[in-house]
Amino acid sequence: MRFNYSWLILYFLLAFFTYLMLRITFPYFNMNDTQGFLMLKQSIIENKVWKTAFYIHVFSSCFLLFAGFTQFSNRILKDHKSIHRNIGKMYVFILLFVSGPAGFIMSINANGGIYSRIGFLLLSSLWLLFTALAWLYVIKGDFGRHRVFMILSFSLTLSALTLRLWKYCLAGIFHPAPMDLYRIVAWLGWVPNLLVALVLVQKRK
Repeated sequence: MRFNYSWLILYFLLAFFTYLMLRITFPYFNMNDTQGFLMLKQSIIENKVWKTAFYIHVFSSCFLLFAGFTQFSNRILKDHKSIHRNIGKMYVFILLFVSGPAGFIMSINANGGIYSRIGFLLLSSLWLLFTALAWLYVIKGDFGRHRVFMILSFSLTLSALTLRLWKYCLAGIFHPAPMDLYRIVAWLGWVPNLLVALVLVQKRK
C-alpha cells in the first residue's frame, strides 16, 4: 500500500502551527489584562461580557484545532469510529455553544472599525452555520453532506492560524499601519481558507 506523504505533510504543518498557537495562548492563563492582544483592547477591557468572551474563545479554540487530527483521518474513521464520533461531538458542542458564540461577541467590538467588524461577524456566522449544518446532516444520516460542511467548518477554524500567519507576513514585508493591517487580515485570514475548502469539496464530488 502506497504511503500518502501529502497527508503527513499536512498533519505536520497543522501540528506545527497548533504548537505556535498554544505558545500564544499560554500567557493568557495568567489573566493579565495587559498581555499581548489585550493591550489593544484597553478601551473595552472593563466590559465583563467582552472579556469573558475573549478568554472563553481563546482557551476553547485550541481544542477545535486539535480535533482536526482525528476528524479527517480515513484510518481513524474506518478503524476507530468511536474516537471519530466522540471527538466530533465535542467539536460541535464546543463550537456551537462555547467558542462560536464567544467569537461572535468579540466580532462586534473588533479592531479596525466597521470594515473589520463585518469581516469577523461573517466569519463567526458562517462558522456557526456550517457546523450546525454538519451536525444536522449527520443526525439525518447524510454522511456526504456532513463531511462537506465539516470541511467548510474546519477551514474557518483554521483561520485562527492563517490570520496570524498573514498578519506576520504582511507586517514583515509591507509594514502597514496597525489598524490597516487588521482590516486586511479580518478578511484575508479566512476567505482564502473557505475558497480552498470549496475547491476541495468540488473535487471530492
